[in-house]
Amino acid sequence: MAAPILSFSTDQVAAFVELARLGSLRAAAGALHLTEQGLRGRLLVLEERLGVELYRKQRGPRRVGPITDQGRRFLPHALAFLEQARRLAEASGLARAPRDITVAASQYLILYVLIDAVQKFHAAHPGFRVRLSNRTEQEIEKALLEDPEIALGLAAPYETSADLEYLHLFSMDWSLIAPPRHPILRKGKLRLADLADQPLILFERGSTGRQHVMDAFHGAGLPLRVDMETTTTEIIVRMVEAGLGVSIVPLMPSGVVTRGRRIAVRPLGDQIRPIHSGILIRRGETLSPASRAFIEFLLPQAGKKTGPR
Repeated sequence: MAAPILSFSTDQVAAFVELARLGSLRAAAGALHLTEQGLRGRLLVLEERLGVELYRKQRGPRRVGPITDQGRRFLPHALAFLEQARRLAEASGLARAPRDITVAASQYLILYVLIDAVQKFHAAHPGFRVRLSNRTEQEIEKALLEDPEIALGLAAPYETSADLEYLHLFSMDWSLIAPPRHPILRKGKLRLADLADQPLILFERGSTGRQHVMDAFHGAGLPLRVDMETTTTEIIVRMVEAGLGVSIVPLMPSGVVTRGRRIAVRPLGDQIRPIHSGILIRRGETLSPASRAFIEFLLPQAGKKTGPR
């Protein structure tokens, strides 16, 4: 005997997805042009049909979102359900595939990779539009897991969530950057030991870049002296250029990051693990035509020919 088919609507699932995306009943109801009671009714019916509690009915600490653990597990399936419903409507001529996508990326990748890439993509694919959203590495992964409006992420993750798939684009090696007449430049081939007593300008705590540097120094049994810290490579380069210190940063092979800047660059080779940058997508999600086109546009530039389907 065939198992009974659960009965619920796209409206009910969309109500849950909006609540997960926006974090409150009021905001989700406003986005769907419903009253809060109308939204709550859809959610209650969906919970009844599924037999699980998807969201918390009582207010808790602000740091706790409204979605339960069961709701978080259901979210990727809800997104896939709405995507399949959209495709069904599109196949029947009732709907048109979305032509815009929002890509969350770090400032580094936006500045030195995506601005040029998006400009070329729009020229090659005038029917699609890419919107860029500047986020930290941690925010990119969180947004992909919780916000269905974010189609893709571009990041250099230290560790990738099991719920996300990583598609490699390129790697960056590390270099010392210093003011042109800094004494450290008088040395021959630089080793990490030469930098152990140097007051460094580094990325802020919790960043992928800082963790790579810390791992290298601690692995070599060397102290790490941090004099200043900041958020982006662009700011670090400006600080070094102003004579505020020296730094260890990952640099694009093209040299675009330091071109025209009054600083000296000394490669550090393989002493620090390279930064790997790539595309993050939700595991198992069916990508929109715009997302597939953008991924396939980016991957050949990294020596690849196809993206996920």
